[in-house]
Amino acid sequence: MELPNESFLRVLRETIIQLKSLGHIGISEIPAPSEPKSKSQDVQNASKQQLMARLKHDLVDCQLCKLCKGRTKIVFGEGNLDAELFFVGEGPGANEDEQGLPFVGQAGQLLTKIIQAIGFKREDVYIANVVKCRPPQNRDPEPDEIQTCMAFLIRQIHIIQPKIIIALGKHAAQALLNVSTPISKLRGKFHEFNGIPLMPTYHPAMLLYNPGKKRDVWEDMKQVHGKYYQLMGKVPPKL
Repeated sequence: MELPNESFLRVLRETIIQLKSLGHIGISEIPAPSEPKSKSQDVQNASKQQLMARLKHDLVDCQLCKLCKGRTKIVFGEGNLDAELFFVGEGPGANEDEQGLPFVGQAGQLLTKIIQAIGFKREDVYIANVVKCRPPQNRDPEPDEIQTCMAFLIRQIHIIQPKIIIALGKHAAQALLNVSTPISKLRGKFHEFNGIPLMPTYHPAMLLYNPGKKRDVWEDMKQVHGKYYQLMGKVPPKL
C-alpha cells in the first residue's frame, strides 16, 4: 500500500484545522465559490446584529492559536453591518491591540482618507483583519494562525454580505484568494471571493514608508468606485 506523501499530509492537516475552527463558530458547511451569492438561511432567520454578537461572543476568550498568549485585546472588527464595502487588513498593530479596534493608528487614518476619497464615510463600511490578535513585534502572521482565524473572517463576510471586498496588503489578498502570488501581481484587477468581487491593493501602512505606491492604490480604488456604481445600476459620480 502506497503511503501518502508529505504534501498530501500537510494539506490534510490544514484542512482539519480549518474545519475545526469553522465548527467552533457554528459553520457546518462551506458554500461553493462557483455558486451565486444569495441570502443565507441564518441571515434570514436572525438579525445581523444577533449573528455578529454571537460571533463576537465566541471570540471573547479564543485560545485557538498561539497569538492569544500575547494579546491585550481581541480586535474583532467594526463598521456598518449593512456595509457594501468590506475592507480586510492583515492583523492588529500596537494601537489596535490596546484599543481593541481595527485601523486606529497612522495607517488607519490614511485608510479613512482613502475611504472618503471615493465618496464613503468610515461608518459606511466594515473593517476587519485576517487575524484578530496582534502578532508579536508586528511580525507577519504565520500560516497556521491565518488558517485558524480565517474562519471568523469568513463568517463576518457571510453575515454582512458586502457587494465588494477590498483586501489590504499581501496577507489579506493571499489568504482570501488562497494564492501565493505577490500583491504587486494581484492588485489592479478584480478577483472573486465566493461570488463577491474582490480588489487587492497595497496596505495603507506600506504607503506611509513608500508614498510612491499611493498612485497605484488610487487607481485600484477608482475601480472599486466604478464597480460599486455598476453593481448599483447607477452612473458613478466623478472623483
